[in-house]
Amino acid sequence: MKVWFITGTSRGFGREWAIAALDRGDKVAATARNIDSLSDLVEKYGDNIVPIALDVTDHDADFAAVAQAFEKFGRLDVVVNNAGYGHFGFIEELTEDEARAQLETNLFGALWVTQAALPFLRRQGSGHIIQVSSIGGISAFPLVGIYHASKWALEGFSQSLAQEVASFNIKVTLIEPGGFSTDWSGSSAATSEPLADYADLHDAVEKSRQSRNSTPGDPNASAAAVLKIVDSDEPPLRIFFGSGPLGIAKADYASRIETWEKWNDVSVEAQG
Repeated sequence: MKVWFITGTSRGFGREWAIAALDRGDKVAATARNIDSLSDLVEKYGDNIVPIALDVTDHDADFAAVAQAFEKFGRLDVVVNNAGYGHFGFIEELTEDEARAQLETNLFGALWVTQAALPFLRRQGSGHIIQVSSIGGISAFPLVGIYHASKWALEGFSQSLAQEVASFNIKVTLIEPGGFSTDWSGSSAATSEPLADYADLHDAVEKSRQSRNSTPGDPNASAAAVLKIVDSDEPPLRIFFGSGPLGIAKADYASRIETWEKWNDVSVEAQG
């Protein structure tokens, strides 16, 4: 039996993974901005689920929520930073408030929850932190630049974190989904006011995005994959979810290596 702390459980991955954990007898501290969305789970699973109202951008509330979960269940085995959203807008179109809001949720929310959980995990000498990243955490496309910025930053600090906490028997895994039917680009998303000069590019990017996501993944199917990861003695630092991300990553990294090699003479010259 494992104890989970999961952010963003009102829908999508967070809800499906919470249900999968509860169905097998695990216990879950489930956070959401509005815990009314969890009432059916509380009715079904009783004391095995503790709903916690949480806006992950609130630093102090993050620490209090993690402490509440530990006090209730006596341990934390799996901490899932799932809360987040996508912001659509070309870089020139972003306002300061929009950019900061994206980073506050996707990056700092995960950072605060991670920091809040670590003292408990270190003391018990075990634990597994799951960071929900994206194929957008290692590659990038037009229109979602600030989203990419948040996920690339999450990837960076999590890779460092994995090395920092390994001696405490704490595991870290970055889950990098492709397109899934999670409402990520629907009502959960935010959009900048478009600039007229980018109208043609907006149309082209939208067509390209729809073609990439023509067969979105099933969030329900992802639950079995998550259980395999958290039950593994040697979980991966990074894992794609979906059939599409590997091809995107291979093409992107091949292009990077080709460019680095092509310009390596200049790189060496810069060494002095």
